[in-house]
Amino acid sequence: MERAAIPQPTLGGFCPVCHQPVLPTYFFCPNCGKNLKEPPLSTSVATQIGIYLFSIILPAIAFLAIRYWPGVKYLRSPDWSRKQIGIIAVILMAASTIILVWWGIVWFEGFAQSATGGLIGGTSSLGF
Repeated sequence: MERAAIPQPTLGGFCPVCHQPVLPTYFFCPNCGKNLKEPPLSTSVATQIGIYLFSIILPAIAFLAIRYWPGVKYLRSPDWSRKQIGIIAVILMAASTIILVWWGIVWFEGFAQSATGGLIGGTSSLGF
């Protein structure tokens, strides 16, 4: 006994989970909620500002939230306008990292100098 092939609807296809007909424009199955395809990345000004601010702040939180950073998705996008957003986000994160490291070195050198400067060759805060 041969199995008959399941006919594809003219609408666009079936959900791989619940097998309900879906349109090719659907991002989610309206019946079961299965993610059928990724929605396009937003290029709105508010989204760009959020990504850029996150790229600047990310080094300050020691890359703990790198898995939530959307810059990689934008950088890997085939669309050039979205790829530009990813490139700018990477540049901002790199610049922010460099500035943060530089500031940390300057702060540490100043701290070390003030901590040892009073004890070596000078008077300490104790008056000796």
